[in-house]
Amino acid sequence: MEQYFGFNEKNTNFKTETIGGLTTFMAMSYILFVNTAILSDAGMDEGAVFVATGLTAAISCIIMALWANYPIGLAPGMGLNAFFAYTVVIGMGIPWETALSGMLVAGVIFLALTLTGLREKVIDAIPPQLKDATVAGIGIYIAFIGLQNAGVVAGDEETLVTLSSITSPATLLAMFGLIVTAIMLVRGVNAAIFFGMIITSLVGVITGLIPIPSQVISTLPSLAPTFGVAIAELPNILQPEIFTVVFTVLFVNFFDATGTIIAVAKKAGFLKDDKLPRAKQALGADAIASVVGSILGTSNTNSYIESASGVAAGARTGFASLITALCFFLFLFLSPLLEVVTNSVTAPALIIVGVLMASSLGSIKWDQMEYAIPAFITAIAMPLTYSIANGIALGFIAYPILKIVKGEYKDLHPIMYLLLITFIAYFIWLA
Repeated sequence: MEQYFGFNEKNTNFKTETIGGLTTFMAMSYILFVNTAILSDAGMDEGAVFVATGLTAAISCIIMALWANYPIGLAPGMGLNAFFAYTVVIGMGIPWETALSGMLVAGVIFLALTLTGLREKVIDAIPPQLKDATVAGIGIYIAFIGLQNAGVVAGDEETLVTLSSITSPATLLAMFGLIVTAIMLVRGVNAAIFFGMIITSLVGVITGLIPIPSQVISTLPSLAPTFGVAIAELPNILQPEIFTVVFTVLFVNFFDATGTIIAVAKKAGFLKDDKLPRAKQALGADAIASVVGSILGTSNTNSYIESASGVAAGARTGFASLITALCFFLFLFLSPLLEVVTNSVTAPALIIVGVLMASSLGSIKWDQMEYAIPAFITAIAMPLTYSIANGIALGFIAYPILKIVKGEYKDLHPIMYLLLITFIAYFIWLA
């Protein structure tokens, strides 16, 4: 094992890798409960989604460990789960079974693009400004959902949204959780989101706002309600709306997963001449994970930036990812804890994740209007139209048009022209 993962050449050992793997798990384990809460809003079976989330994370981490030998944790991605539940199922009215099948198709295409090397070419065709704006927009969108779930933001006939009754007990509990999590983040606690959820749950139980779970450890809930549904529904995906689903999932997966892997690898010192060794294996691992997750019954999978916390703790090889995988598997036997993970507990996590994702706005060239305007439109349109797809579409229409008007049409990659035509057709079809 030590020789397989190259402990000596990476100047590490079993103890350091184990600590690193545990740290990564603690930092990203919130996804077990948050992903379950979000997808259950789309009508999916809560127990099945919980198991699908944990199994997908465990299998994905094992693939990353054994194939790519990187200390990177993977799990169903934040942003894509919100897109799946709130935009596709609730917003478009597409049954979750059909939407899950669209996720599978996107995962298969994503894998094919990765293994053929086309993934990097498409990434290079789209300017960094739009990539950053997409990540930030998804973050703002997720935070907006968190504020709704916390009871801070509510609908209003005159102003569309307004401040809700923030003195309600459930809202006060959510605000307590947000403050506690924020304090731990400021203090540099790697697993701040996870510990914030635990503390909020305990306070909720003590105050009687959250019921005491009947048990803590149990057998695995049945995976039957979601397992294989994506495959069975493939004949029903031949409808125009699914194109939007597939494209948006591909787009987000492209940049979120790739950017995360590069960021973690850079922090660990893996880059050589600004290039990532075993790039195809690392990128292929998250692509395979997306296919696996769709079949098990969850939205698409991404590499997690929280893996940087494990790297900071000393993780340098895939053995750390094996430890993370083991932790996810063991946690599957704690499904009764879902009873205490209410909206008041998950809302702070959504808001904090939104903050972390919105930080990419700082990389945008705000003094260059041909970048600033499309970036702003992309980011702001997602929460205001309650759709990640709409934000991407509007931004990708604005950018090439402004570049053409400025006389820099030659700087545009042919793929951008194709996307311009595609998204204009998309809005005409919507109309």
